[in-house]
Order: sequence, then C-alpha cells, then structure tokens
Amino acid sequence: MTADDSFGRLDDDDYPAYTMGRAADILGTTPGFLRALGDARLITPLRSEGGHRRYSRYQLRIAARARKLVDQGTPVEAACRIVILEDQLEEAQRINAEHHRAAREPHTRKAA
Repeated sequence: MTADDSFGRLDDDDYPAYTMGRAADILGTTPGFLRALGDARLITPLRSEGGHRRYSRYQLRIAARARKLVDQGTPVEAACRIVILEDQLEEAQRINAEHHRAAREPHTRKAA
C-alpha cells in the first residue's frame, strides 16, 4: 500500500490506524486495559507486519464504552458482556424495524 492509498483510508472507521500506546492515550487508560478487552473478546486488534496490535476508531469507541462501565465500578469481564449485549440488542431492534417497514409496504406490485 502506498502513502496515497493510506491517506484514503483515514476516514475508514475500520482501518487499524492506532498503535496500542496511542489507543491507550486516546482512551486515557493503559495498554493492559486494552489487552483485557481483547482477552474478553470485546475487541480483536489487527496486527501490523511486526506483530504489534493496531486499533480502529470503531474499536476505540467500543473500548470507550467498556471503560465508562469499568470507571463506574463494573468488572472488565462484565463490562465487556454488557457492551456485547447492547450491540446485539441494537442489531435486533434494527432488524425488527426493517421487518415492520417491509410489512407495511404493499406485497404486490403491478408489472409495468
């Protein structure tokens, strides 16, 4: 990938742009916290060619949600489970809303 290709990915929420150290700085936490989130399977960082963990903006948003719960006294494992369940609920609600919209649309369309 060339430098020009990399610049185009900066707006990609899934692009692993952040090193572990930078991600920890952004979140105001420690690399150990990020490793704990990985151990709990909340986020799975990609690895650089040298084997270093790299995080995306999307992963940092998830980690921030978990950190907020941990800061409120929730154990890391429980915080991770809560975030996972919240995401599953949000996805189920989205799918349910799509089904309701489809049910309201006419089922038959006249051929032109």
